[in-house]
Amino acid sequence: MTEDTKPDQENTLVIELETGKVTIEMLPDLAPTHVARIKELAREGFYDGIVFHRVIDGFMAQTGDPTGTGTSGSGKKLRAEFTQEPFVRGVVGMARAQNPHSGDSQFFIMFDSAPSLNGQYTVWGRVIEGMELVDGIKKGAPGSGAVDDPDRMVSVKVLADVA
Repeated sequence: MTEDTKPDQENTLVIELETGKVTIEMLPDLAPTHVARIKELAREGFYDGIVFHRVIDGFMAQTGDPTGTGTSGSGKKLRAEFTQEPFVRGVVGMARAQNPHSGDSQFFIMFDSAPSLNGQYTVWGRVIEGMELVDGIKKGAPGSGAVDDPDRMVSVKVLADVA
């Protein structure tokens, strides 16, 4: 983000970590239903305090499960909104189970490119500031990515609500 470009405040998400703020540009043109649901959950305070329960070095950091186990969500499943948008560093995608239409509240932020995810998961955002803070999220065990004493999102807000 440059000085002369202002983010669309209604479609910008600010995740406060203990180490600082991560700013995500939400992409309603790619995933309108997912972006609307993420904003709804953020405005309810749903994400505040939730941990990064699965973090795989060189791949991604996953969060959004209120139980911290990776097996739960908000209780509202979303239809997939697959696009050709590639999964590259900084992209934010919706986690899901085997059923493509099982995305709920869990999402992940990419540390690196993962072409195998392209067209298989919904892309709904991209990190525009604070990627170095995402890089600093505590990594999980090799293989599973399960994290002991995981980092958490202190708060998650839509920029329009804090600006």
